[in-house]
Amino acid sequence: MMSPNHTPDDRASSHTANFRHTPLQIIHVIGNFLRIWSVYSMYRYLSQTGASVVLFIFSCVAPSSVIFLVLQKPWKGRPVSNTQVVPSVINGGITALYYILWGIGLKSCGPVRAILAEYSGAVLGVLSAALYGRRGHIFKKVGGLFAMLASFYFLSQGWAMATYSPFSFNDSPISEGQTEQVLDMKSMVAPILAGILSALRRVISRRISLKNQLKRRLHAITIASATCFLFPVAMWDMIVGSPKVELPFSPWAFSSTILFGIILIFYVDNIAEERLHMVFSSPRHIMAAGVCLIVLEIFYKMDFSLLGFLICCTLLGFGIYEATSLDRGKKDNVHSTDITNGIFEDQNERSPLPT
Repeated sequence: MMSPNHTPDDRASSHTANFRHTPLQIIHVIGNFLRIWSVYSMYRYLSQTGASVVLFIFSCVAPSSVIFLVLQKPWKGRPVSNTQVVPSVINGGITALYYILWGIGLKSCGPVRAILAEYSGAVLGVLSAALYGRRGHIFKKVGGLFAMLASFYFLSQGWAMATYSPFSFNDSPISEGQTEQVLDMKSMVAPILAGILSALRRVISRRISLKNQLKRRLHAITIASATCFLFPVAMWDMIVGSPKVELPFSPWAFSSTILFGIILIFYVDNIAEERLHMVFSSPRHIMAAGVCLIVLEIFYKMDFSLLGFLICCTLLGFGIYEATSLDRGKKDNVHSTDITNGIFEDQNERSPLPT
């Protein structure tokens, strides 16, 4: 029976809106595919050359900051207040630490684990629910947290790899691309912390700016600040840190990381957030990333178990869904709340979405 609150005209307008968003959804999938492709290029470069992670990250972030500054020109237009510049500079330090931890996690854990660990930022949803949410939902969110931890544990045990997955029944030879090994949860700490820092920097970015254009200008300041924070770390690593300071030049590894892994993904995520209402830590985002991972794992002939990967992704998506869920059945049309990477925000306080 048709609900009295939903007329045929409402359903027609809904279908029209979904059709209008289809090109944006395609752009989002393509952007994520290119970004994940750059991750695989970066992983192969670091694992084959043994180059320093910090030096590689700095060599990619520095030109990216120049490109962002040229594109956004934060010094033009309405002056940016100190109350926005200072948090952006601090956010740059968080971004620099995120890049270092994530690069270390990528080199030690492999692309699948490093990319899926980025969604660990959803634990901020559990924290916000414990501090500000209704006590009746805390058990559901804690259950979602345990599902996420179970997914990361199974990933660390190699469930997504054909060699170690309990769901792989064929004795296939070791593939050319296999360099990942069974890890323990301690080895997953770096990419998990990087995922939490990534969620934190996204939250700070939204808190200091609600307007999309100003957010882009402040992001240019954030990346420039991250470059400044990375510079002394990279110099220290080059002088006394790494036994091998060579950084062999690979055009595809560097260019794909700069263009797709840092610059393009920022604009793609903005489109998904502002137009599609799809935040990073969401089951829909995991679904898009999961499809891209399956394609690239097969393309690079990695040691890959499809069934084990799907189980880990399903657990992670379910955990994020529960950890970031609201009381959907009791939300009204006036005082609905939105959760972005685990932080509750009142929709009435947010600026209208750009058209």
